Amino acid sequence: MRNFFKFAERNTSYKQESLAGITTFLSIAYILVVNPIILSQSGMDSGAVFTATALTAIIGTLLMGLLANFPIAIAPSMGLNSFFTFTVCIGMGIDWQVTLTGVFVAGIIFLILSLFKIREKIINIIPSDLKFAIAAGIGFFITFIGLKNGGIVQADPDTFVKIGDLTSPMTLLAILGIFLTIIMLVKGINGGIFYAMVITTIVGMLFGKIEVPSSIVGSIPSLEPTFGVVFGHLDEIFTPEILTVIFTFLIVAFFDTAGALIGLTSQAGMMKDNKIPNIGKGLLADSAAGVIGAILGTSTPATSVESSAGIAVGGKTGFTSVVIAACFVVALFFSPLVSVISVEVTSAALIIVGALMAMEIRRINWTKLEIVIPSFLTIIMMPLTSSVVIGIGLGFVLYPLCLIAQKRSKEVHPIMYVLCLLFISYFAFIV
Repeated sequence: MRNFFKFAERNTSYKQESLAGITTFLSIAYILVVNPIILSQSGMDSGAVFTATALTAIIGTLLMGLLANFPIAIAPSMGLNSFFTFTVCIGMGIDWQVTLTGVFVAGIIFLILSLFKIREKIINIIPSDLKFAIAAGIGFFITFIGLKNGGIVQADPDTFVKIGDLTSPMTLLAILGIFLTIIMLVKGINGGIFYAMVITTIVGMLFGKIEVPSSIVGSIPSLEPTFGVVFGHLDEIFTPEILTVIFTFLIVAFFDTAGALIGLTSQAGMMKDNKIPNIGKGLLADSAAGVIGAILGTSTPATSVESSAGIAVGGKTGFTSVVIAACFVVALFFSPLVSVISVEVTSAALIIVGALMAMEIRRINWTKLEIVIPSFLTIIMMPLTSSVVIGIGLGFVLYPLCLIAQKRSKEVHPIMYVLCLLFISYFAFIV
């Protein structure tokens, strides 16, 4: 197994990979609680969605680890589950069964694009400066999410965002987690992020701010209400509304995953000569998870940016993903334990890991204005719009335009022009 996952080549161990896997799982376990809550508002059975969420994460993450040897988790996307429920089902009045069928069709298209290595080709032609900007932007984005989840920043009607209530017990718990994480990391303690989350959870329980689970083992809800529903509604997708929905799922999921893979593999030190080894297999795993997730009964899964927490702890191989998948298997049976993991507890991991990912800024060429403008706006628009895709889109539109203005259009790959026009259409007609 050491040879299969290339432990020696990547200078890692079972202990390091296992700790990384558990850390990532703890950072993403909230999806088991949140995803059923969001999708159930569209009319889906929350119990079936819980099981579908766990099984999709298990299968997708295993595929990512075994095929691509990446220390990365796959789970239903938070942005896309909200789009599924609030925009399509509630806003457009489309039944969840038909919407889920749209997710399935988008997944099939993804799978075809991955098999023919079209997705891989697109990722490889992205200029290196934009790749570094994407990685840094995701760092800023997940730090903002962590600050929001911890209650350290909050919404404000006048200034949009302001400092939160730092006297709130749960916010204080998040701040404790941040200090513990920082101290452990600067002292060089391996697994500091994980240990800080455990200590923070225990402190929360001792002070009565985190509920002690009344039971340990829970029953696994049936998949029957959602399993295979997509096959009965394939004839209903050929309407302008559903085709637009499918196109949106394609655009958002494509670049969500592309951005996350670029950021995470860059953080893990895997990117070589502006290319990511095994990226094709990683994209295939992601595409397969999309098809499987729709059949089981959940919205589009994507490469999880929370995987950065495990990578920061030392995850370097697919064995980390195997451990993450194993944790999701355990969670199926021990759901009461998973439910105590609060967003405040995981906020510290997101904040600190975001800072680590933002270090990619140093690799951008800040001396050339035609690089600075698209790179900076790629970075800043991710947290300001809460969308990785919008940040990437602005970069893809501005980069070729800047080079055209300098009469250097031949230096831009033709696919970049196609993506530029695609994002202009996306901003004009969908956003």
